[in-house]
Amino acid sequence: MALGTSSRTTNGPFVLLISDRPTERAALERAIALVMDCRAVPANAALPQGRPHLIVLDLHPAQAAALEPALTHRGLPVPRLVLVRGEPAKPAPHLRQLPAAAPRQVVLANVFAMIEAVTRSAETRRQKLVGQVSDATAIVSELFDSAALAAGLQRADVERGTDLVLAAVSEAGITAWLAEVWRHDVGVYQHTLGVAGHAASFGAQIGLGRVDLGRVVRAALLHDIGKCRIPGEILNKPGHLDPEELRLMQRHPVIGADLLRAQGTFEDEVIDVVLHHHERLDGTGYPDRLSGRAISDLVRIVAICDVFSALTERRAYRKPASPAEALAIMTDGVGHLDPDLLRVFAPVMLGGDALAA
Repeated sequence: MALGTSSRTTNGPFVLLISDRPTERAALERAIALVMDCRAVPANAALPQGRPHLIVLDLHPAQAAALEPALTHRGLPVPRLVLVRGEPAKPAPHLRQLPAAAPRQVVLANVFAMIEAVTRSAETRRQKLVGQVSDATAIVSELFDSAALAAGLQRADVERGTDLVLAAVSEAGITAWLAEVWRHDVGVYQHTLGVAGHAASFGAQIGLGRVDLGRVVRAALLHDIGKCRIPGEILNKPGHLDPEELRLMQRHPVIGADLLRAQGTFEDEVIDVVLHHHERLDGTGYPDRLSGRAISDLVRIVAICDVFSALTERRAYRKPASPAEALAIMTDGVGHLDPDLLRVFAPVMLGGDALAA
């Protein structure tokens, strides 16, 4: 069963009801819709896009089994109620089962109880995300302020920020992470957290191990640290920079790398990202005009996340590009970004929450 486009226009939570019994499907849809948007489809129909709040399955076991891959969102199964025909499935935390012959009132009572439980869980996750983004914003702000005042960067703060980003993106997903980050109007900090979130999502999707995943997020958090020494009127200028302003802006990778080297506590791979995230494969980037294999894999990953984040962020002087528009721009820039990584990155970003439960 392929994903399709739902006829509904709402972006709110919904229950997905899949049933091969038309009369029962219609009756359940009407009742569930009194509590939450219900999108009911027959067997073998296209599924609506988006992650359902809850799935109700009323199908022959073979049909239900065939649907399993399509019903797994963001890496983990969605909570569901299965109206069982034949042998019940093995118990699972996300699964509740009732006989298909159970009275409709019993089925609805279970549906409503599960909606309530999932809603409470979602609100708990939302409140946790709010706290994580708030804490991460405070950490990044402190890092930039400390660097601007030459007070030194606390490696423990960077590690705590890295852990916050990884935990939040894995639990809530990149879409929720970005939505909460964008509620904070904090300029360069907002961009930093956006890049770090994309790095966490992309790094996990391409199978980076725990150490490398932490390193790529740490590098993303620090990639623009050199901007702490760039005048605010240049950073926040709503338009094109003049040649002298551009020269100063292009100093930020060198400034950032020098800051980290002076600390003596940051690994060479992270400093490499800070120094070279604006290099291009064709040698037209800055500051060292590196090309080809001289640009490390870690730099290539963060560079893609940096460009995508910049294109899709809200700016005072332009509207944000959609993910599809941003990816088209990035793909057209032949010779700039790693084409193999970009081919992997595109479906991750278009698919949204590759990590979230």
